[in-house]
Amino acid sequence: MAYVITQNCCKDASCVPVCPVDCIRPAGGPGEFSGTEMLYIDPDACIDCGACMDECPVDAIHYEEDLPAHLERFRQLNAAYFERHPLQPESSPPEKRHGPVESGSLRVAVVGAGPAACYAADELMAIDGVEVDMFERLPTPFGLIRAGVAPDHQHTKSVVDLFTSVLADKRFGCHLNVEIGRDLSHQDLMAHHHAVIYAVGCSASRSLGIPGEDLPGSHPASDVVGWYNGHPDHAHHRFDLSGHRAVIVGNGNVALDVARILLTPPDALAGTDIAEHALEALAHNSIEEVVILGRRGPRAAAFSVGEFLALGHLPGVDVVIDESGLQPDPDDDIETAAKLEVAREYAQRTPTPGNKRVVFRFGCSPTAIEGGDAVTGLQVNHAEGETELIETSLVLRSIGYQGIPVPDLPFGEATGTVPNDRGRVTDATGDPVAGVYATGWIKRGPRGVIGTNRSCAQETVAQLLADFDDGALGRTVADRDALRELLNRRGVAPVDWSGWRAIDATERERGSAASRPRVKLVATEELLAAARSNRD
Repeated sequence: MAYVITQNCCKDASCVPVCPVDCIRPAGGPGEFSGTEMLYIDPDACIDCGACMDECPVDAIHYEEDLPAHLERFRQLNAAYFERHPLQPESSPPEKRHGPVESGSLRVAVVGAGPAACYAADELMAIDGVEVDMFERLPTPFGLIRAGVAPDHQHTKSVVDLFTSVLADKRFGCHLNVEIGRDLSHQDLMAHHHAVIYAVGCSASRSLGIPGEDLPGSHPASDVVGWYNGHPDHAHHRFDLSGHRAVIVGNGNVALDVARILLTPPDALAGTDIAEHALEALAHNSIEEVVILGRRGPRAAAFSVGEFLALGHLPGVDVVIDESGLQPDPDDDIETAAKLEVAREYAQRTPTPGNKRVVFRFGCSPTAIEGGDAVTGLQVNHAEGETELIETSLVLRSIGYQGIPVPDLPFGEATGTVPNDRGRVTDATGDPVAGVYATGWIKRGPRGVIGTNRSCAQETVAQLLADFDDGALGRTVADRDALRELLNRRGVAPVDWSGWRAIDATERERGSAASRPRVKLVATEELLAAARSNRD
């Protein structure tokens, strides 16, 4: 018998070091990003100890005899990975942990509070003597874990439990509701810290660049994600859900998340942490079909096999896909082969009358969004040269994200990232900018899953520590008390860790009354009032 890694895998590799027989792959070192969507356990080498399951932060690991029916496919997927990639002993020596540093000799500012920022803080706080200050413009931490992970993926959100002990440490300073560039400048951070790590993500949605994109009814899919997750910047959005069809351009996991939420009955969502305003709107949702468009063929689809499989288990929803282009190829990697196999199974199913539908269309390039006062359709070109008008009142683009310039930092317009060398920010000549670092999407671009940020942060922090050891960060900076005084003089009232705990408690209490994990506060004023309640 063996343990099996399944759909929820976040790839942060917490399970790898605890495995006594080293049978979890592919596990790279700092800055090494494997091309797979998830990790796998070799069923022949596994000794049933369960250490990996106990360590997994998102409950993605199951004993194979206890696999739920909808996760059975992952037993085959884990075994198939090792049929192609036989287990080899890990030859790399274990990473040596940096020794303690003198108190006050290394204080680091981390800008952002999403997974990239939290993993960076976690790496730094593991070194005795290091002090970390985190700055986030929202009154809440955890970035896309809170505001990007779909509300029906509660297990994935539990990864935040990894960070709670670190962020509550006395050496850690939490400064939520503080915006860099508005409340504090980059120069202010440098004056109070020996180094600054930017982990601000990529918040801008890429545009299609086609006529009609600005019509009412055309939106970035990220606006919908922020809306149903209760992000303060998106709570005010309104979407036309009165039509019977929505079209999503792009076929990554975000597209599948949005399609799933639009087609899931509201009573099934009522047990999640979906925002109240979204739940109310979805109760009057008329959408019966979501069309997901991909410019290229199914072999190039960006969604993960886990999320694709999950669509097939949605009650009352058919997955419709054309049979063309689904044939296997010996050169397909294990995950592509699995996605095509699942797609062939979907293609053979007979739709059930009365069911809602997710329709995958490949080889379709959008050329114009039609409509007068609002969207009425999407014009597309097929790979064969034919054109088609898909009637719809809602077009969502889900074709990726890009970063926006960070005040006082170099920025690469072409890449949408801060230029860097393994995390060291570099200037126009390619030379490192002393004491300034980047991690997460603003460093590497919008790719990878939550756990990918762990390896990314390890690489960045390793460069920072190397610079510290070389004396490059050894300068006099103002202390934490001076930072508090500066914020006070500017009338800035940060939400600290106890303030976040008060928000968290308020949301959970509201959720408990409604038999939900939490009921989110979505207005900044409400969040700040809840944060202040810990002082009342």
